[in-house]
Amino acid sequence: MEDDVEMAAGENSAGELDDMKKRLKEMEDEAVALREMQAKVEKEMGSVQDPAAAAANQANKEEVDSRSVFVGNVDYSCTPEEVQQHFQACGTVNRVTIRTNKFGQPKGYAYVEFVEPEAVQEALLLNESELHGRQLKVSAKRTNVPGMKPYRARRPNPYMGFRGRTPFMPAPYFFPPFGYGKIPRARAPMRYSPYF
Repeated sequence: MEDDVEMAAGENSAGELDDMKKRLKEMEDEAVALREMQAKVEKEMGSVQDPAAAAANQANKEEVDSRSVFVGNVDYSCTPEEVQQHFQACGTVNRVTIRTNKFGQPKGYAYVEFVEPEAVQEALLLNESELHGRQLKVSAKRTNVPGMKPYRARRPNPYMGFRGRTPFMPAPYFFPPFGYGKIPRARAPMRYSPYF
């Protein structure tokens, strides 16, 4: 009878072992498929770039920036079409970008990209011209170089209190030399005297 129980347990464990091996194989195949899909998505999104592609992308940005101008003091009610009409005499306008904040309100400046680089010099002549009653500031667009932001020290805010990087240390007590500028001591209050 005990031999029968051991045999049944051995057959049962062998079947469970085979089921576990099958599940493990399925999980490994699924992991490989997920890795392939992740690599495909990263390649499409462009997060994995070789240095040659990054250099080509930077060169493309510089080329586009050489055909663009920065326009400051743009009226908040201006549309991109109105800015395009204002710069149409300089050359063919490829794109007008009016920057907005996170609420969608215009920030007051725009970028105008031209098809030909010669149009930038013509657009610079429109500096201090008026659009919607405001005097525009037109300058050549500069290329942003990543990681080249100059360090600016934080100014203390008088309303927030000073929060520096070093812990607070009180100044040492100053003793004036030779008794000049003596610090007055607090006098004890006069006591009531029964003899007066």
